[in-house]
Amino acid sequence: MNAIDNPVPPRVRLSRLLAVGSLLGLIVLGLAWELWLAPLRPGGSWLALKVLPLCIPLVGLLKNRMYTYRWVSLVVWLYFIEGVVRATSEPAPGAWLAALEVLLCLTLFTGCTLHVRLRLKAAKAITPQPETATP
Repeated sequence: MNAIDNPVPPRVRLSRLLAVGSLLGLIVLGLAWELWLAPLRPGGSWLALKVLPLCIPLVGLLKNRMYTYRWVSLVVWLYFIEGVVRATSEPAPGAWLAALEVLLCLTLFTGCTLHVRLRLKAAKAITPQPETATP
């Protein structure tokens, strides 16, 4: 079967868009936050390097690799923890940016888990089920 015979369901496309968009949002937010918006030190901080690990799964998500969606849904919790800690310990505007990071992490987790679940469900619906012999 080719892609024409087997179109991607709209929900799968939407979950992929949600995951990729929120990952890109985390990358852009991390860079802007640590370099311009509210860096820990004037002129920017080396903490901007925290976005480098987020660039690695971007390729896998863009290539629609199921394994990447699975492990990103686990790694994103490190950024979630950072966001919660900084949202409760920094003054504004850093606290607002941290809250946005938390929101993006939750969106990324939701997008990844939905994508995996919906893709597996769609694959199961397409695959012909073996007939069982009844005695």
